[in-house]
Amino acid sequence: MIDLYYWPTPNGHKITLFLEEAGLDYRIHPVDISAGDQFKPEFLAFSPNNRMPAIIDTAPTDGGEPITVFESGAILQYLAEKTGKFMPADVRSRKTVMEWVFWQMGGLGPMAGQNHHFGVYAPEKIQYAIDRYVKETNRLYGVLDRRLEGRPFIAGEEYSIADMASYPWIVPHERQQQDLQAFPNLHRWFDQIRQRPATVRAYARGEPFASRPAVTEEGKKILFGQTAQTAGARA
Repeated sequence: MIDLYYWPTPNGHKITLFLEEAGLDYRIHPVDISAGDQFKPEFLAFSPNNRMPAIIDTAPTDGGEPITVFESGAILQYLAEKTGKFMPADVRSRKTVMEWVFWQMGGLGPMAGQNHHFGVYAPEKIQYAIDRYVKETNRLYGVLDRRLEGRPFIAGEEYSIADMASYPWIVPHERQQQDLQAFPNLHRWFDQIRQRPATVRAYARGEPFASRPAVTEEGKKILFGQTAQTAGARA
């Protein structure tokens, strides 16, 4: 059993995508990030960066005590190694998958996240910041579009954790002010993954939480602008 600490954000969706594809038993523990659940001591005990997702594997392959994992990329890698799924066995293909997982973790996710922040959540519209991150998101879409030319999936012929890492960050493309029609290879890949039964199930698991009210002004104060002192105080 996998205990998944989750909220329906792109990083949260990565993990439900894997769990649904792999057919692993899991239970969701909602972490309402606009209510400050990520600062609770019991959550920080195994997710010290006060971010979700995080997992507890109650039946690790070594037969020992439960294993905790935080950071979505690390969780994907851990689950792939646990199950032997969605990660190639040969060293060269495995290297390629991990390159693109790190590309998402270090590039697409953070830049699209800043795009969301300045375009949607920032209390004042700073045009330079909006333009900066919309353009950088566009550049990254272009990188992925070129990578997908002549390939069904990011790492090649097989669906992998590289695809699971990136797909949820393309879902909000309209909010990111991106036109998928301008990226034909990316658009084809996106539609292919969107139609997978496991993708449909994964997003359905998040619907009860996604229907919560929009982030309030108090929620924004919790989500944004934390310092070491304020985050520690909340814990």
